[in-house]
Amino acid sequence: MYSTTDFRRGLKIEIDGKPYEIIESEHFKPGKGGAMVRTRLRNMLTGRVEDKTFRSGEKVGRADMATQEMQYLYRDGQDYVFMDLESFEQVHVSADKVGENGGYVKEGDKVQVLLYNGSFMELQVPAAVILKVVETEPGLQGDRVSGATKPAKMETGLAVNVPLFVNTGDSIKVDTRSGEYISRA
Repeated sequence: MYSTTDFRRGLKIEIDGKPYEIIESEHFKPGKGGAMVRTRLRNMLTGRVEDKTFRSGEKVGRADMATQEMQYLYRDGQDYVFMDLESFEQVHVSADKVGENGGYVKEGDKVQVLLYNGSFMELQVPAAVILKVVETEPGLQGDRVSGATKPAKMETGLAVNVPLFVNTGDSIKVDTRSGEYISRA
């Protein structure tokens, strides 16, 4: 059990049998009565953001979350296939559950997977990844206008806007939080 004094950004709690992640929390004392904690919570099953106020010292459940290392094997239609590195069991996860983070993993990559009660919750990716450009317009000699970009398709199918000097076959570093080009790798 967590007390409201334990609340911090990123903490995963359980309310009414549903997992929530704390986005913000603020302790305040109204004019009369005891102290309160105002929170902004994201429902980890639906993605909905809710505001909830707790009395100071109130207890909430601890979400049964675990992080496990798995290997991304391949894409099977609309599913991503991951392998548990301990039991070698394969897990099929639908593309909508994996979300945008699926564009940042390559076949054979080891990834961290967040599990809730033993079932897949979300794919966790590092802050930046290195991907290979498989399709883009060729860069022209002298094309060095600062800030100008062009679309490029990565080996995972992800589309990223890159500077004009990046060519097909180049490896680039991509920020997974914003989906933007960082540098050549």
